Amino acid sequence: DAGVHSKAWYAATCDRKMAEDALYRSNKDGSFLIRKSSGQDSRQPYTLVVFYNRRVYNIPIRFIESTRQYALGREKNGEERFDSVAEIVENHQHTSLVLIDSQNNTKDSTRLKHIVRVS
Repeated sequence: DAGVHSKAWYAATCDRKMAEDALYRSNKDGSFLIRKSSGQDSRQPYTLVVFYNRRVYNIPIRFIESTRQYALGREKNGEERFDSVAEIVENHQHTSLVLIDSQNNTKDSTRLKHIVRVS
């Protein structure tokens, strides 16, 4: 179990557009929520949605079958792995999360600061 269902930041019934709209309305750097991934792929069950610098980032959360852990984004060497999605959130409330803009090839970083609830 990813440890998401009882959490305030988990938007169970939310799709990508609803999540992005809610974050744009919040308009606060570091606003975030977690939603189910659109693809319904067991290897990428959730998406971390983060608002920063007037942009919304959708970061896939991967499930690593071999270790039964979770990691953010594309697989890379030396990546951080977590035992639950809740651990990812807790970690990035204290340490910066790198945000990569694939269109402009720029990097930013922010902590997860404001939980956004989708109404």
